[in-house]
Amino acid sequence: DLPQCSFLFALRLFHYFSAVISLAVRIVHSGQTCNVEEERYSERVYTIREGETLELQCLVTGHPRPQVRWTKTAGGASDRPGDSSLHNETLKIEKITRHQGGRYYCKAENGLGSPAIRSIRVDVYYLDDPVITVHQSVGESKEHFYFERTVFLRCVASSNPPVLYTWRRGREALSQGSDSGVEIYEPFFTQGETKILKLKNLRPQDYADYTCSASVRSVCGIPDKNAHFSLSNRTAPPSIKLQVDEPLVVNPGETVTLVCVASGGDPPPTLTWLRPGGEELPKRSVLKGGTLTIPAVTVEDGGAYSCMAANNVGNPAKKSATVLVRGLRKGRFWITPDPYHNDDHIQIGREVKISCQVEATPPEELQFDWLKNGRPLRSSERMVITHGDGEAAPGTTHLDIIDLKFTDFGTYTCASSLRSGGSPEISIDVNISSTTVPPELTVPRGRSHLIVQEGDTVDLQCLVSGKPKPIILWSRVEESGSAAAAPLLMPDGSLQTESYDGVLRIHNVSRDMSGTYRCQTSQYNGFNVKPREALIQLVVQFPPVVEPVYTEVRQALGRAFSLTCRLLRAHPARLLRYEWKLGSRLLTVGQFSDQKDDTNYQVRALNREGYGEYTCDITNEAGAGRCTFLVTGKAYPPEFYYDTYSALWQNRPRVYGFKLQWTQMEPNAVDRILAYRLGLRQMGQTRWWEQEIPMEGNIQKGELLTHNLTELVKPESYLVRLTPITRYGEGDATERVITYSGTCGFEDEAVCLFSQDKTDEFDWTRHSAATRDTKYTPNTGPSTDRTGSKQGFYMYIETSRPRQDGDKARLLSPTFNMNSKGGNSPAYCFAFFYHMYGKHIGALNVYLRQKGQTVTDESVWSLTGNQGDRWRQAKVNIHPTTAFQMVMEGVRGAGIEGDIAIDDVTIEEGECKDPPPNSELKPNMLDPQLNSRWQHCTQYCSSEG
Repeated sequence: DLPQCSFLFALRLFHYFSAVISLAVRIVHSGQTCNVEEERYSERVYTIREGETLELQCLVTGHPRPQVRWTKTAGGASDRPGDSSLHNETLKIEKITRHQGGRYYCKAENGLGSPAIRSIRVDVYYLDDPVITVHQSVGESKEHFYFERTVFLRCVASSNPPVLYTWRRGREALSQGSDSGVEIYEPFFTQGETKILKLKNLRPQDYADYTCSASVRSVCGIPDKNAHFSLSNRTAPPSIKLQVDEPLVVNPGETVTLVCVASGGDPPPTLTWLRPGGEELPKRSVLKGGTLTIPAVTVEDGGAYSCMAANNVGNPAKKSATVLVRGLRKGRFWITPDPYHNDDHIQIGREVKISCQVEATPPEELQFDWLKNGRPLRSSERMVITHGDGEAAPGTTHLDIIDLKFTDFGTYTCASSLRSGGSPEISIDVNISSTTVPPELTVPRGRSHLIVQEGDTVDLQCLVSGKPKPIILWSRVEESGSAAAAPLLMPDGSLQTESYDGVLRIHNVSRDMSGTYRCQTSQYNGFNVKPREALIQLVVQFPPVVEPVYTEVRQALGRAFSLTCRLLRAHPARLLRYEWKLGSRLLTVGQFSDQKDDTNYQVRALNREGYGEYTCDITNEAGAGRCTFLVTGKAYPPEFYYDTYSALWQNRPRVYGFKLQWTQMEPNAVDRILAYRLGLRQMGQTRWWEQEIPMEGNIQKGELLTHNLTELVKPESYLVRLTPITRYGEGDATERVITYSGTCGFEDEAVCLFSQDKTDEFDWTRHSAATRDTKYTPNTGPSTDRTGSKQGFYMYIETSRPRQDGDKARLLSPTFNMNSKGGNSPAYCFAFFYHMYGKHIGALNVYLRQKGQTVTDESVWSLTGNQGDRWRQAKVNIHPTTAFQMVMEGVRGAGIEGDIAIDDVTIEEGECKDPPPNSELKPNMLDPQLNSRWQHCTQYCSSEG
């Protein structure tokens, strides 16, 4: 159950935002990183090792609450299409790869003003295993009659940052100049990418084991990596032999075995099989050493296969073999009437040619046989059979019938097969008779102009006559004058569709399928004559497309307003009618004129009966398009101000408070907001606590409203719901989660209700390293806040002039009331981070100030002197017996290099848990009064932060 809560009435702060609280963005990191460098005038560089987890958080301020997006491109007013992005404040990439490095942008926008953008460059560090390759050259010197043999050992490793190479021969480290027969250099155009070891005029001692070490100097903890090569007088580049016929011709279903053996090379080469163009090997294939086995081979498995041998010496050896899988495909025929007469018909006494084409593998095994009425046909003076002439495509045979006679009528069969078998033959029958006539193509009457409704199924039909009846090819025709960049596609996505019955059926026809369709006869499986064609016009009607399809209109009572429904497109676009309704009540009807593309409905003075759903239907022959307007008096949702400070420090350590702030979206759009209904629910609970917050007068646009929540139990989180109320009723609600943070990081200007002591010599200063001026004191103070961010804030004492030795600055916490029960004094843990760097560091003292009948200060922690350029944490147990404050006192030392800083202060009920390692408390030599209290100090702990 929720604790009993008391709520203060809302405070009206008459502070207005003209448009938007200026957006601000900063990027912080968490997780694994090697280094974060700050570039003052450009951006931050985040270094991470490949394979680790990248986690960046974009911290934004601004009102209304900005939407945050991460991208790898900057974008502009409108972001570039295709950019990958993440709509989240946290960017997390697990197991990051080198390709994911680069510049990341955090972009925050809330629709007002300009977006806020910050960037960070992610540098991914990696080091691949180095590889040694060996090349040999032989130079001839004719004057001295000897041959010089030179060997180059090249070491290459991909890395970031650039790799540092070192060479060893056996255990001997090699460097330039250490051996006259050795030269070490980097090629001019590949500096940093490789290191070459040149062995000039090879000597016996050069035959040895060589090691190349690649190092990135242990950045990100990346270890050095080594490669080894043993150079001998047997070292040689690879050579291979293929033990396979070229080409290898097989039948479908057989097992193919390709054998590749190494015929030379030292070290022994590695053998691999590849297909050209990076194509994968068949999934069924088995690769073992240099032997590639393909069981149950198919036609698709045919093609070139290459064996490659490599041993990092010289160039790889490569040889290829071709696998041909027997098969016949795509049998076609065509009839060509007498080419010497301008007539498409077959006539007695004239020539006619029958052609037959088949695709065959291998093509040289293809053979044809001609038959007439089932009997073999031999070539003669009047029946001339030819195969594969130069004008026709490969795999073509022709039968020329000279001086056609009546007795030549019959059925001619073209039978194709492979000489070695292995594939079924393909036979094509062609009938030559008095009824063999060229095709004619027509469109049925009344079917050349079709009008259909969108979503229908439509048949486009072309009637084809002739014998043999050809295949019909369907395609779309470009509109005259159209400058389309790409040809129009058929409904199935192809450029052309085949039909055997002349019918093209289109299911679920859409408006983009309107246009002209062409049907034409094919020149195969029919007469080889000019194609016949016909055109069909398809008109697809569709209902009006209107806008807005749905919109919400918020209006106050008594106001006048207008609703507009716009026509975007329709077919047909004539005789359009409109009809306005409120619910089921008809308001008005009418007809569009040719010049008008919208219709309006006016409401002169809105009354309660005028609220509801208004519809406007615009209709044509195909249907209706509807605009819907929901007219409501509901108030818009409030917009929480998320840059409110975190949990408030209060006077009792067990509870906390929160300043809830918001503005009202478009407060003048509806009637005056009378009150807000505030709901509060502890996370994990089901019970809601509700209260009304009355509002006096009109709320102005941009006015910041405030309500203090108190008595919230630490460390629980709460769901808050805020609902505006007008005389119309409840408006739209907004919810947010309040999360307790027990740490004061001084990120807000209220500094967690800490205050400056009025009786000291100077004040603590709230600052961030990003803006701090180190002109006069460069060797003191922190370079970041406790989390490592230069944008984060902390409190520090500035010890430059006019400060004097011994000057004190005191920072007072809020006053905390006691939660003692039964007379026992509870323990509290007070923890903080401190930074004490500089040769003139004075002292940092912590006091427990108890406010009983008299005010007493008790020293509970003290430290003096330079502690190094780092943040450290201190924890101390305190046992107050009455209301108390914590006092943080900074004492100026002997010079200006004595800045002291504190950050992330917490106070929690109970003994300190997991305290830092104990460190001896040293007396403060600057303050004798503290020394006298030395024996009364409680437990003190300090460790590096």
